[in-house]
Amino acid sequence: MKRFKLCLALFSILLSTTLLSCDKNDGYSIGDLGASWATVHVLSDNSYYLSSDQFGKLWIAANSADWYKPINGERVISYFNPLTDNYNSYDMAVKLEAIYPVLTKDIIELTNENSEELGNDPIIIFKNNFWISNGFMNIVFRQNTPTTQKHFINLVKGPSVNGDNDEYVYLQIRYNTYDDVSGYWQNGAVSFNLDSIDFTNKKGIIVKMNSDTNGEIEVTVNFNQNTERTSIDYTRANTREVMIK
Repeated sequence: MKRFKLCLALFSILLSTTLLSCDKNDGYSIGDLGASWATVHVLSDNSYYLSSDQFGKLWIAANSADWYKPINGERVISYFNPLTDNYNSYDMAVKLEAIYPVLTKDIIELTNENSEELGNDPIIIFKNNFWISNGFMNIVFRQNTPTTQKHFINLVKGPSVNGDNDEYVYLQIRYNTYDDVSGYWQNGAVSFNLDSIDFTNKKGIIVKMNSDTNGEIEVTVNFNQNTERTSIDYTRANTREVMIK
């Protein structure tokens, strides 16, 4: 059994609490806990496995979150107790302790017809809360939550601010608050599927956004850079049930 060297964060989304558990012995124990963003792959009915961004294919040998109804391709934040490595065709067999669905969306085309509905309200995204993993662009953002109308967040194909460079794919984050904000702030989370993008001969992605602090900016993500998240610090990242759509 390979060493699962984790000094892993056991954190609570609801209580915003972070604990650490480190096992220095070979193998796994009941006290080991993994946390990872992952993609759901439905096998049949309620049978599914997780493709973890950090730990590969996870077979769910035991499940303490049997309330969850899997949706194929949905992104989730998962908490699990590792049981064994290299289980059949899976990288690991686990006991799933908790799972939280994340709003998961495809990229859409920006057109004259949908531009107004997509909006372009300022958005707050802190450094390291914007990354690519497992074929998804993942974003944790600060949200001035609405009172009644769900906010609308999208990743769209659109032109560059300063002129296109054929070596990059140009995308835009578009956010619409519908002028409905409560003054109560919390984190929101969303994953955008990048499968529809042809990255052949591309160096990376340039993302335009309307920053609450800096105005309209472009962020470059080069593919030769490490864009994977290696730690998890989004303790208040909300799932699809919160005030975004």
